[in-house]
Amino acid sequence: MGYIKDEFDKKIYFEELYDFLPDKIVDSHAHIWRVEDDEYDRSKFPKKWTNRVAGECPIDDLLAIYDGLFEGKKVIPVIFGNSVQRYKEHNAYVKTVSEKYGFPSLYWTRYEIPTEELEREVLSGGYQGLKPYLGGCKQGVSPAEADVFDFLPKNHLELANKHGWKVVLHLSKSERLKNKSNLNSILDIEQNYPNVKLIVAHVGRAYADEDVGDAFKLLKNTQNMIFDFSANTNASVIKGAIETVGVKRVLFGTDLPIAKMKMRRVVENGNYINIVPKGLYGDVSSDSHMRETEDKNVTNFTYEILLAFKQASIELGLSSEDIKDIMSENACKLYNIKF
Repeated sequence: MGYIKDEFDKKIYFEELYDFLPDKIVDSHAHIWRVEDDEYDRSKFPKKWTNRVAGECPIDDLLAIYDGLFEGKKVIPVIFGNSVQRYKEHNAYVKTVSEKYGFPSLYWTRYEIPTEELEREVLSGGYQGLKPYLGGCKQGVSPAEADVFDFLPKNHLELANKHGWKVVLHLSKSERLKNKSNLNSILDIEQNYPNVKLIVAHVGRAYADEDVGDAFKLLKNTQNMIFDFSANTNASVIKGAIETVGVKRVLFGTDLPIAKMKMRRVVENGNYINIVPKGLYGDVSSDSHMRETEDKNVTNFTYEILLAFKQASIELGLSSEDIKDIMSENACKLYNIKF
């Protein structure tokens, strides 16, 4: 399923975003998968709010979403799967799509994948790097509190360093970016694996100001690591990331398909809350990150991300070239993308 803009979406897109955006965009963070490759039907068993948005996202759906959201623009995605249990099936589908469309892709990993297997699969499949995820952590460790090296082991990093691979990293732990273990781990990667192109996803999951701590101060002197601000609607956090590493080391991303969600986001006492139209996503009363509204003027997650980036750009005085770098050029250089 694609995305059909309603009148409020059109107002936001054409009055607030269309002229702000460059004609060519790279979505550096997009998931694709088919329900037949999955371990369960996410739409029927929505254990978390992200599963309420899409039960699958085959490539035709993703491209249709771009057509709906980015009218008049050309979008190229960086693609990867969405399952640690069925990672082989997801990776196989991503490989097929990448070969057909020429989209850059990353290999979804698990902690226990042997080095030889990982190297063989990534190189033979044409993937440009790795997408580790906390759910694929080593046995006996809680994913929610896993250290980075519990799901991105150092033997995988040694391979990534050897080949100069990209690694898109989703941090674990309730403290998110400010967690000292997380910060020590990404600084370890920065210092000891200099050929790894480390992309810290979602600005380290710092969705609230309280999630940052002194992270930006500690990361100020890094030379290699990159931030993507996929799924992040916090303008001050996006601004802080750009101030910390500069416009050449920040990437736009959506986290589609969840970023087609009808929502706006607020933060209360450090907790992010997605405000969604009443009844659209079922009973959300037990989810601390969800709240319903009767308000009809609710746009979508992707536009909220872009509005936050626009606000950060205004506050920083970014030029149109700076915006183009973040929205497309940085990713084009990183992934060798040709429009």
